[in-house]
Amino acid sequence: MRKLVMAAILVFGTVQGTQAADLPILRGALSDSYGPRVVNWQGYYIGGQAGYGSADMDFSRSNSGQIARLLDNTVIESGMSVSQWPIGIGKESIRHEAFGGFIGYNGQWDDVVLGVEGSFMHGRFYGMQSASVGRISSAPLSDGNFHAVTATTLASQEITDMGSLRLRAGYATGSFLPYMFGGVALANANIVRAVTVTDAWAATQAGAVAPGAMSATLSADITQHNHLLVGYSAGVGVDVALMAGLFMRAEWEYARFTGAVDTSVNTVRAGLGYKF
Repeated sequence: MRKLVMAAILVFGTVQGTQAADLPILRGALSDSYGPRVVNWQGYYIGGQAGYGSADMDFSRSNSGQIARLLDNTVIESGMSVSQWPIGIGKESIRHEAFGGFIGYNGQWDDVVLGVEGSFMHGRFYGMQSASVGRISSAPLSDGNFHAVTATTLASQEITDMGSLRLRAGYATGSFLPYMFGGVALANANIVRAVTVTDAWAATQAGAVAPGAMSATLSADITQHNHLLVGYSAGVGVDVALMAGLFMRAEWEYARFTGAVDTSVNTVRAGLGYKF
């Protein structure tokens, strides 16, 4: 009996030593007796990230309302519908690098990880579109004159800071934590929208385009500095445990903002974080 007890103690000590050698490298690792060991991701964490993104901005609806307000109750708007002209500004795609950080908290139930996270990126996604179109009335308008009208529009948007408050759901397997997320996206933007309408008129079509025709120019611009954009974000990523509380990250995020300039931003990111 004494020999059997000593042998059991020796075997138990050997198994314990083997398990200690096999512990995952992130602090506070969990061990599952019936499956592969997984890292303990529960707790607060913080990190930094850098990435590259593409912003697709649609300026096509940015100026029509502005022209309508500028020309409200005018002869040329009622007779020529200038605000409805297809002036030609459209979409623009901008690519730029960005950097920032993230902070969050994970809760873990076996290999299921749920958490909340705030992510921030700083960069410069700047787009601009401008166009001009001119038309001559085919018949005299309500004032009895022919009108030669030229409308010019310009719109620009610069996104400097972008962040998201998101919910995460992941599945821990070994040292890896693949996850998906979704949440609210916020961005800081500088937006400029400007329109200029020149109207020349005369009793004949030829006279309306002649150098000596009577003319007037109307213009308006709207400038919004540090304008808050609100939208949504979604994406996927993976965290990889390295040593102690250190982990690295790879991620893709899609953010969508609607307004005077509809904007979609795709970014790919790499980061380094620490879990406490």
